[in-house]
Amino acid sequence: MLEAKGSKGSDGSCSELATTLKNTLNYDQLTNCMRCGFCLPACPTFRETGIEAESPRGRIALMKAVADGLMDPDYAFETQMNHCLGCRACEPACPADVKYGQLLEQARDSVEQHTQSHRWWVKLARKTAFEGIFPHQGRMRLLGGALQVYQKSGLRGLVRGSGMMKLFPKHMEQMERILPDASYRGVIEQIGSVHPAKGERVGTVGLFRGCIMDVLFTETNKHTVELLNAAGFDVVIPESQNCCGALHAHSGEQDGARELAKSNIAAFKAAGVDWIASNAGGCGALLVEYDHLLHDDPQYASDAKWFAKRTLDVSKLLVEHGRLQSAAAAAVAASKVQGTAPSCGGGASASAAVGAGGGAAPGFGSRGASGAANASGGTAVASAAASDTATGCGGGCSGVGFAAADPVRITYQDSCHLRNVMRSSEAPRKLMKSVANAEFVELYESDRCCGSAGIYNLTQPEMAGQILDHKMDHVKQTGAHYLLTSNPGCLLQMKLGIEKHGMSGQMEAVHLVDFLHERICKE
Repeated sequence: MLEAKGSKGSDGSCSELATTLKNTLNYDQLTNCMRCGFCLPACPTFRETGIEAESPRGRIALMKAVADGLMDPDYAFETQMNHCLGCRACEPACPADVKYGQLLEQARDSVEQHTQSHRWWVKLARKTAFEGIFPHQGRMRLLGGALQVYQKSGLRGLVRGSGMMKLFPKHMEQMERILPDASYRGVIEQIGSVHPAKGERVGTVGLFRGCIMDVLFTETNKHTVELLNAAGFDVVIPESQNCCGALHAHSGEQDGARELAKSNIAAFKAAGVDWIASNAGGCGALLVEYDHLLHDDPQYASDAKWFAKRTLDVSKLLVEHGRLQSAAAAAVAASKVQGTAPSCGGGASASAAVGAGGGAAPGFGSRGASGAANASGGTAVASAAASDTATGCGGGCSGVGFAAADPVRITYQDSCHLRNVMRSSEAPRKLMKSVANAEFVELYESDRCCGSAGIYNLTQPEMAGQILDHKMDHVKQTGAHYLLTSNPGCLLQMKLGIEKHGMSGQMEAVHLVDFLHERICKE
């Protein structure tokens, strides 16, 4: 077992940080930990190092030692709290149901109130990000606009060609290469805020658009609206919503997270929605815990519970309440009886072109055309994909369902927070298995963190890189054309892994929503 290390002052007194931790940490949760060790094999940092302090059990022991007055937290304590990914894989593994994620956030919040380890530029960066940018949608769009200018004006090519990126750490240079195209116009600015259901109405959904999602993955937000509409949901996107606060909560900025939560609760409460849909596992995990975040606030506690119990990941919403997946399953079943799989457009020609191209990712739509053409160096795949786009969904589709233009192999990397906090791992798989002509291959240890963990891959690049390398070893074994996931951070990390491991010609990382949207069939 881990021994408490550290010391009190010469007069036996404890530091201000120790006092804050004692007043902040949930002692009942600390004592709930039975030290059984079930969390050890679930923990990515323990698996990498084998060090007890790098495990949830070890970190809880450190917290409890402080709370019991046995040690005074020092820099090593702070380092251990920050070295945790916060993936919360330990929680489903814990027989005592210890809320480790809540303890971690309480510890980090206390540390940030007293830390002296941050250099001036770190303090400035944190203040700028957490107070000056993320809470303000308008400023996020300005940031997206600046990035868009960089990407589209030729400046990006100039910077890369000059070798300027080599001045930055290797991991940041790699991350710059895989960033998707940014936008200064979010989903509301592009398509509006109210979208009626197609066909029989099921209910009203409020879309949580996020901050990073709305700048770097605007198309995914738009596709989420269209999927929900096709599944029978009216969709509203409250304009006064803002950042979810997840990055704040995970980084020790609890007060900032609470203020953002209050604003979001008010926005969606006013919209009168039946459900709140999230398409980002990291965001959704905090949204469903707004009730905990604000449980001590008499003004917002009740509304926070209302908000939390209505929040679902879009995949679970589609499977449990929508018409889309059930119709897709019926179409697939019918096609099996008839001996022909539903298809969109000229699937046969596309498949043939792929075969001639040497096994590159099948071509379909605009994404497939560019990816496959780049991989094979030929134009046949691009032409076939363009034909699929022009033709649209063929007669093999009945009603609303999913179809593939040609045979594809897909695999899935779980978002840690979607799986471990929102407890939604089956719904994405049900949706993927509903796509005709798509072979789903389970990724070994898909439940293990990819190393993204919010901004962990930026603050702890060495550990994140080790975890990603192990992940990509398993990804290679699937032979998949598409690596799907349900969280923007995971998606960027998977794109980075594909780039680092030289797999860009054989595989593409795609958000689950975008994959499904490209294969939706409508009457």
